[in-house]
Amino acid sequence: MRSAPAVIVVPASAAWPSPPRRRSPSPCPSAAPAAPTAPAVLPPPGPDTVQKRDGDSVQTNSQCQAVSGTWTSPYDGATWTQRDDLDIDHMVPLAQAWRSGTNAWTTAGRRQFANDLESPQPWTGTNNVNQAKGDKDPGLRKPPLVSFHCTYARSWTDVKYRYQLSVDQAERTALQNMLATC
Repeated sequence: MRSAPAVIVVPASAAWPSPPRRRSPSPCPSAAPAAPTAPAVLPPPGPDTVQKRDGDSVQTNSQCQAVSGTWTSPYDGATWTQRDDLDIDHMVPLAQAWRSGTNAWTTAGRRQFANDLESPQPWTGTNNVNQAKGDKDPGLRKPPLVSFHCTYARSWTDVKYRYQLSVDQAERTALQNMLATC
């Protein structure tokens, strides 16, 4: 049974912290691969696009791929200089979004969701932290860095609300608890 779209009540006194710095990646020609014909889940934006946006002093090669830089994972606070230590994480994992309502969308709508660089959807994070998260919602898995819980819950709620995705009771309770730390 799917519940209603996300509506999280936040106390009026809650002061929202500033989200992590999100800037436009440096311009490079788009080399997006052709979209598969009818997938249930689509791949994230190219890691180079997100890594260039989220990193510091990111250098690119002639193909506009991020080859060096410094990245701090908001999930665990770890700082990395090797892109192999990083994953591109969808705030709301694509499989979780599928179970929350994108299964009824068109392929184009799912593609827009998966590749949305304007909302707090794709992030650069520590690879093993992202892999441990998998497709779990906050009711099942929270970021290890407790000081990030407020921003995480705000971002998760933003994505769920923006795209009118459902929230189950355990997820809602976890989000409310994390938002209470703001």
